[in-house]
Amino acid sequence: MQPEFVPTVRINDYAEPIFSVEVDAIRESVSDFAAQLRLESEPMLEQASAETGLDDYGDEGFRARLDIILGSLIKEAGLSPFGVLSNHTFLLGLLKNRLQIESLIAKHPEISEIPIDRPIFIVGLPRTGTTHLHNLISSDSSLRSLPYWESLEPVLPESERLITPDPRYARTQVAVDWIDAAMPLFKRMHDMTVNHVHEEIQLLAIDFSSMLFESMAHLPSVRDDYLARDQTPHYEYLTKILQVLNWLDARKAESAGEPPRPARRWLLKSPQHGEQLKVLARVFPDASFVVTHRDPVAVTTSVATMVTYGARMSVANPDPIVYGRYWSDRVEDLLRGVATDRDLLPDSRTIDVCFDDFMRDDVAMVKRVFEVCDQPFSPSAEVAMHAFMERHPRGRHGTVVYTLEDFGVDPDERRKALAFYSDKFGVGRSA
Repeated sequence: MQPEFVPTVRINDYAEPIFSVEVDAIRESVSDFAAQLRLESEPMLEQASAETGLDDYGDEGFRARLDIILGSLIKEAGLSPFGVLSNHTFLLGLLKNRLQIESLIAKHPEISEIPIDRPIFIVGLPRTGTTHLHNLISSDSSLRSLPYWESLEPVLPESERLITPDPRYARTQVAVDWIDAAMPLFKRMHDMTVNHVHEEIQLLAIDFSSMLFESMAHLPSVRDDYLARDQTPHYEYLTKILQVLNWLDARKAESAGEPPRPARRWLLKSPQHGEQLKVLARVFPDASFVVTHRDPVAVTTSVATMVTYGARMSVANPDPIVYGRYWSDRVEDLLRGVATDRDLLPDSRTIDVCFDDFMRDDVAMVKRVFEVCDQPFSPSAEVAMHAFMERHPRGRHGTVVYTLEDFGVDPDERRKALAFYSDKFGVGRSA
C-alpha cells in the first residue's frame, strides 16, 4: 500500500518557536519549578545518589566535564525555563545511569572480562542513509542493536527488576509523546519510537564526553573541551556499558531457561565517529566499518535543520544564523575526520557506501555490507528487512524543505570549502 501523500513543509519558526496550546500550557506550568532548580554538579550528584541509594560513580574525572557542560548551559545556551528543567532531568538521568552501571560491575566484576567481538560500526552523518541502513541491518535478529528505551536507561534499578512489563517502556513512551507534541515536524526528519534502533551517542554521554550535548543547544565551551581531549577513555567506557548489556542479556536468557549462547554481535552507529576513526580502530581492533557518503552540502543543510529545530526543546529563541554557522563548521570537522582517517581503517573490513547507490538497491547494498563484515546473510534476515520497509515506507510522515538560506550559509562557499571531501569520495551535488 502506498503511503498517503503528506505535503512538504518549510519550517519558519526557528527563532520564535510556535507550540500548540497544550504544549504551551505545559511549558508555562513548569516555570516556577524550573526557577528553583540549580544547574550545579554537587546538588545533582547528591540527588542522583539519594534517588538510587548508590554513591560510587567510578572514575571521578567525569565531574570536571559535567561542570563544563553545566557552565555552558547556564552561560551560553539561552535556556528557556523548560530547558532548565529538561536539561536538569537529562543530566540527572545520566548520573543515575552511571551509578547503576558502576554498582552492577562492582557486584559482578566478571562483567569486565566479557569480550565485545567484531562490532560493526556505521559511520556517517545525517541524510547519508545511515538511519535506513541501521534499521535494515538491525532487522537481522542475530545482531545486537540498541533500542531507544535501552539507550535512555541501560540498567533497570534493582527495585524495579521484578515489575512487568519493563517500566522503561512506559517512561520512554512519555518522552516520545512529548517529542511528537513539542516537535511535530521532527518525525519527518528522524522518526522516534520506543523500540527504534538508536545511536550509542546516548551511552557515550554517560561518561559526559559526547557530541550529544552539542546537539541540544549552542554550547561552544563543551565543543572546545570535547575537541581538546583524546576520546579513547570515553570509548573505553562505552565498551564497559556494552559489556554490562551483554551480561544482562545472558542473565535474561538464563532466567527464561534458555541454554547459554554466545553474545550477539553489536551493530553501532553515530555521526560522532567520523572524527574518531583512529580511536574506534584502537578501542575496537577487530571491528568492521560501514562509511556512508553523500553530497556534503546536503548533509550540512540537513544537520543545521535538525539541530536548530530541535533546539526549541531547550532554548528560548534559537538563532538559526548562529546555529547554521556553528554546524557548518562542525560538519566540516566531521567530514575532514573521515577524509583524513578513512584510509587508516582495515580495507578488508571496511566498505564505503554512496547514498545514491544505496537508494538504487538498498537490500543489494546490505548484502555487500554483510559480505565485507563477514556476517551471514540469511533468508530470514532478508525477509525481516523487506517486512521493515513494508511497515515503514519512506516519507510516510512527509518531508521538510532543506535550504541553507534559512541559516545564513552560502551553499556555494560550502561547496568549495568541502571539495576536499567530495573529491576524495566522488560524491556530487544532490537534492
